[in-house]
Amino acid sequence: MKKDTSHTLKRAQRFPVILIGEGLLAGAVSGLIVMLYRIALTFAGQWLNKILGYINGHPLRILGWFAVLILLAVIVGRLVKWEPMISGSGIPQVEGEVLGKLRQNWKRVLPAKFAGGFLCLLGGLSLGREGPSIQLGAMGGQGISRLFDRGKTEERYLMTCGASAGLAAAFHAPLAGVMFALEEIHKGFSVSLLISVMTASVTADYICSHIMGIDPVFQFELEHVLPQDHYWMLLILGVILGLMGAFYNKVMLKAQELYKKPKCLNETTRLVIAFLAAGVLGILMPSVLGSGGDLIVSLTDGEMVLRLVILTFVVKFLFSAVSFGSGAPGGIFFPLLILGALIGGAFAMTGVELFGLDPAYINNFVLLAMAGFFTAIVRAPVTGIILLFEMSGSVSQMLSLAIVSVAAYITAALLRSEPIYESLLNRLLDGQNRENESGGSRKQGAGAGGQKVLSEFVIMSGSVLEDRTVMEIHWPNNCLLVALERDGKEMIPRGKTRLMVGDRLTVMTDERDAGYIHDKLENLCYTSF
Repeated sequence: MKKDTSHTLKRAQRFPVILIGEGLLAGAVSGLIVMLYRIALTFAGQWLNKILGYINGHPLRILGWFAVLILLAVIVGRLVKWEPMISGSGIPQVEGEVLGKLRQNWKRVLPAKFAGGFLCLLGGLSLGREGPSIQLGAMGGQGISRLFDRGKTEERYLMTCGASAGLAAAFHAPLAGVMFALEEIHKGFSVSLLISVMTASVTADYICSHIMGIDPVFQFELEHVLPQDHYWMLLILGVILGLMGAFYNKVMLKAQELYKKPKCLNETTRLVIAFLAAGVLGILMPSVLGSGGDLIVSLTDGEMVLRLVILTFVVKFLFSAVSFGSGAPGGIFFPLLILGALIGGAFAMTGVELFGLDPAYINNFVLLAMAGFFTAIVRAPVTGIILLFEMSGSVSQMLSLAIVSVAAYITAALLRSEPIYESLLNRLLDGQNRENESGGSRKQGAGAGGQKVLSEFVIMSGSVLEDRTVMEIHWPNNCLLVALERDGKEMIPRGKTRLMVGDRLTVMTDERDAGYIHDKLENLCYTSF
């Protein structure tokens, strides 16, 4: 036990140097995995289009395709039953493990998530590649940690690096990968972590773009910058996006509940419903299948009228709920961007008819609405702004992107809509707790023994720790305050050490208590009671 503690502390002192090399390795490994995943999904989309063209107008071929869809659902259902952690986006699972609340096995998650995501996109489900890419990247980081026998603290850093690399490789967006990993996954910041995450993200993006090209994901032209006399429309759009984002979160969570209510439905039969729905839409409205990238092309090229945009939004929205609620391995990230684009397109087209808006600005509103809708749902505004700027290749819309995102964020916050990934993580943890209470599974982390984890927390203004000594604080059980950093200088905290705003606390705990300690320390550092 003492040896493990001593080893953890000594290695932590060399993290700034160690993590640069490990970030490079994690970026290379995760980037290659996600690049292969992107290539597989590209083939899945192409094969689906060929299949739909082949069966069109032939009843027997259509029946044969439905039989294939049922078979795909059965295979994916078996994969989900074999490894439940591949269900859904994968981002809540990564976030939960980085926070010390969940455990995953990279040897099972990597192949199961890869195959499951491919089969779901081949079947046409309305799911994205970003969540699986982040989970695959994080599992690549975990695999490096396990193969090189790293400690739990280092493993969490490597998983964060892998997650960042996954998003960077998936969307050709290295800066967004860094921000998302820090803002949403790790929920913390330090210089050593930032450098390693940047190294991983840039490495993954370089590898992927070197092979697949450097073109941005969304290739549509923005002819002009939106004039400032139109900015009042941005505030209205932001409010609409905030309202729709809160509604989206509620519907997605409700869809999961509705699937789980009937006792006759299990992992496989839920997926059968989603795959059959994809089959029906493949005949009636194939444009809503898959992640929806082609819809952006049709919308920004002026091929869609207002009624078609609204109809497409409604069908895509409902189909996304059916697909995601089933527990299929796939993300909501890209589909929600498509839904945001449709909202922006409908809003701008309405503005053209009612307020005389120049049609040349429709594409501007499409881009802005994607960032605002993402912000309202995920509540990561900085990531949303950077992501859309990188995915579109346009830097001229930063001010308008910020206005829409802030308006959407405030609206969603006033409606008390929780960020979607936090809601999904809480639901996942509740389900695991119920299993533990019923004796269905061993408590997460139990038996992990003496593995030690270092966590960092920053004291915020107005928190209960501000201007109080260490001895005055009722610290959680099973944690040790091992270091305090102030103004770039590290000191050993003592009982009479007075804590100040901006102090960075380093806390050590057992692996099994990491999640509990994280929540307690966050409350101490961020709240005033």
